[in-house]
Amino acid sequence: MVPDHAPYVVIGAGIHGLSTAWHLAAELRSRGQGDGRDVLVLDKSDVGAGASGVACGVVRNNYFQPAMRELMAHSVGVWESDPDAFAYHGVGYLQLAPAAMHDDVVQIYSEQRAIGYESELIEGEDACRSYMREMFSDWHGEGISVILHEKRGGYATNQASLRGLAAKARAEGVQICPGVQVTGLNLDGGSVTAVETDQGSIRCGQLVVAAGPWVRDAWSMLELPSRIPVTGPDGQVHRDHPMWTYWALQEGTIEVDPNEFMDNRGQFPPVVHVDSDAPLRDDIDGSLITDQMWGIYYKPDFHFGGVQGGAAPQRIELDADRVAVDPYGTESPDFVVGDDFIRMWTSALAACHKRFEGKRDLYRKEPSGGIGAFTPDSFPVFDVFRRNAYLIADANHGYKMIGVGALVAQELLGEPHPLLEPFRFSRYETGELHPTSNSPFPWS
Repeated sequence: MVPDHAPYVVIGAGIHGLSTAWHLAAELRSRGQGDGRDVLVLDKSDVGAGASGVACGVVRNNYFQPAMRELMAHSVGVWESDPDAFAYHGVGYLQLAPAAMHDDVVQIYSEQRAIGYESELIEGEDACRSYMREMFSDWHGEGISVILHEKRGGYATNQASLRGLAAKARAEGVQICPGVQVTGLNLDGGSVTAVETDQGSIRCGQLVVAAGPWVRDAWSMLELPSRIPVTGPDGQVHRDHPMWTYWALQEGTIEVDPNEFMDNRGQFPPVVHVDSDAPLRDDIDGSLITDQMWGIYYKPDFHFGGVQGGAAPQRIELDADRVAVDPYGTESPDFVVGDDFIRMWTSALAACHKRFEGKRDLYRKEPSGGIGAFTPDSFPVFDVFRRNAYLIADANHGYKMIGVGALVAQELLGEPHPLLEPFRFSRYETGELHPTSNSPFPWS
């Protein structure tokens, strides 16, 4: 039975919605201002049925942007606080990069050290090759001149971690209502007074939108503009910039025993991310795939049943109704990654490790990756709209940022948090955008 009112209504039972509900309920109880019964989570499907449930699960601090790096350091701490409940594997994270990215990687390393985040820097092609062969005897990747090895971070099993979050929220008294479709929002006097659903109207005091790729629909329900002015780094104002763009995430799995991808000590390796400007050739016929910079990431994963990872996403166009139908692609054949990705990713794996040569026929052809909703600068927006609607728009950085919910909970209770300050919507008008690196990935 869906209640007809709640002081706090959260839309979305993914990583952000569940984390916010859990932390908010705990904060209310500790402050003597209420408890979890004041918090209601709605989801049109179920816990983890959306983007969080199909996420690759990588947890990293590897960001060129100082604000993202500090925010992720906080989130890694939350992952580490209960690794069993969150199905978290703290194996670390490796970034391998070419000379064109050297200065970016060195800056990340220096700023990680400044905030006490443990990592190791390796410079020079010979030193990088030796470092990787000490870890993997079959390493033969080319064009790598700098490595950043984050000792913390790793990956989590997405569905299990979401079940763990839901259990923590329910233990605090939070009511999670699956199968409830939000159809509209009532606005009165500049505030959201009620959430309209297919099971009735729910009056609310504060609303939290944690809808992942559905954020565009909630934005529209809040009667906010689909195109906004954005001031670029050069001071030029782009007056008709789309608020939301969509990228198809390119991820997949080769169906080998995950135990086959161990390091030389027989232990699980760090998550590996390779950016390279060495020409990439087809593993099967030797034809050129690209002579431009390319990037992949990969890890052994028993949940996915093989070696799982991905590459840079592709920008796509969606019609007005598409996001409401299936934003993360599990029912959309055209969002299954195509042959170009399979060719590129399996060839790149083979270019890095001899053990992956000739494994393309083991690629599992199934819906994977889905889509992500990106903001104008491809970084999150955490802010209040219509007086009482808190928007969590993660710009596809979401799953790894489990700690955002703890900070949002504090803000909902009147305590602005400095880690979220750089992610306000106002930055698009002021031009205080996050810096970009030379990585081929739009979120770096």
